[in-house]
Amino acid sequence: MLLTRASEYALLSLDVIRKSDTPIGAEQLATELCIPKSFLAKILQSLAKQGILESRKGAHGGFILAKDVNEINVSDIIFAAEGKSPAVFDCTTINNCPNGTIGTCAISPFLMNFQTKIDDFLNGLTLGDIL
Repeated sequence: MLLTRASEYALLSLDVIRKSDTPIGAEQLATELCIPKSFLAKILQSLAKQGILESRKGAHGGFILAKDVNEINVSDIIFAAEGKSPAVFDCTTINNCPNGTIGTCAISPFLMNFQTKIDDFLNGLTLGDIL
């Protein structure tokens, strides 16, 4: 599956964070977006590890964007949120191919071409393009 709730929550959080003049904490974001705090906190930490967010500590701490929205690639957001690169079909990896013949089945060229188009699209899309 290309996008799960993790990606959706990451994008929604980034939208709220970009509109704020001050750092926003995970609890405030979770409340505002009606998202479970523990799940959102993991996503935010992953976004920070990937250099998309900056985490600030202290009484007025929270998260801010680490880069301009036009420098944040949607593909990187999805990777941070999901923990893996976006894949249209699960069978495009050797571990998930139903008959173990990745690259040699009749539909493999189509699947690979489609995945390449999705990868190119997401790599060329920034947070600024969608918000």
